[in-house]
Amino acid sequence: MNAYDIPAEAVSLSEETIKKSRFITLLAHTDGVEAARAFVQHIKAEHPTARHHCWAWVAGAPDDSQQLGFSDDGEPSGTAGKPMLAQLMGSGVGEITAVVVRYYGGIMLGTGGLVKAYGGGVQQGLKQLTRCRKVPMQSFTLQCEYAQFSDIERLLQRFDGRVEASHYLDRITLQLALPHSQIEGFRQNLSDYSRGVLTLIPLEN
Repeated sequence: MNAYDIPAEAVSLSEETIKKSRFITLLAHTDGVEAARAFVQHIKAEHPTARHHCWAWVAGAPDDSQQLGFSDDGEPSGTAGKPMLAQLMGSGVGEITAVVVRYYGGIMLGTGGLVKAYGGGVQQGLKQLTRCRKVPMQSFTLQCEYAQFSDIERLLQRFDGRVEASHYLDRITLQLALPHSQIEGFRQNLSDYSRGVLTLIPLEN
């Protein structure tokens, strides 16, 4: 799993009026499908009188097809959720949900007009989005002697890892987190340092 961009903060666009219909686009960081669903419900509660609350999400990493979703919410099939999702997927941003709220103004926009309104709203929102970088980490446990601890700390620093928790008894039990791309390098160096005595044990996520 490689590092990827996620939203640093939510984006709420000022409304756009197209043929008397009001469109409001909102983007938020949502880590996982449950968080994405909760954000959609929150927007629906904030705009209870809107005709449509169309949404799309990339709830995990940008390349995780298991965490994609979209809804036209009553608009003609393929005119809202799908163009919104296409914009999100094209951005390379992960853990993001977009909701476009429509207050219907009485004039039909047609298929092309709807695609442009919904997809365009998300496109504009993405231009305003502040991003930050997420580095996927994996957690492990490691037991070591007290005399080895400072060397392990230096090794962790070298491979961009961190200590998440530590327990001090007759030996030290550490919970470590390492970037996926650095695990094998750390594991090999740990083995060389300890002559195969110290081993990483993966934690179940």
